[in-house]
Amino acid sequence: MAKTLTFVTGNKQKLLEVMEIVKKLSGDFPYALVSKKIDLPELQGEPEKIAIEKARLAAKEVGTAVLVEDTSLHFNALNGLPGPYIKWFLEKIGHVGLNNMLAAYVDKSAYAQVRTCKYYYLYSYTIISITVYLWIFGIPRVQGR
Repeated sequence: MAKTLTFVTGNKQKLLEVMEIVKKLSGDFPYALVSKKIDLPELQGEPEKIAIEKARLAAKEVGTAVLVEDTSLHFNALNGLPGPYIKWFLEKIGHVGLNNMLAAYVDKSAYAQVRTCKYYYLYSYTIISITVYLWIFGIPRVQGR
């Protein structure tokens, strides 16, 4: 019988994506995957430390190994902001507000990071970070530029 790995998410789309990945792994995935929605605190700090702490808190609550996912978006012109706070920025100012923040800068480059952290209940963790480099198009030009 396979050990259980709890994917902590309330996002049905994320769950479907992870389940598709697990299906492709077929016999190479040594866990029975289940999901659970847990209200975790919105943590502050560096992206990797946020993912690790989020996973640690989830493992403590669930009592088994967990998998969490955390995403951040970093604009180079803004020295890496909003980073792990992208969710809050989108809620407060939306896509248009983000575009407006970049409008004053020549550099429209950014990178997105997705971190997954598997936490073995109270023992250790494994973190995987994937970085995707982006160029933000469709930014309205400030008049006179």
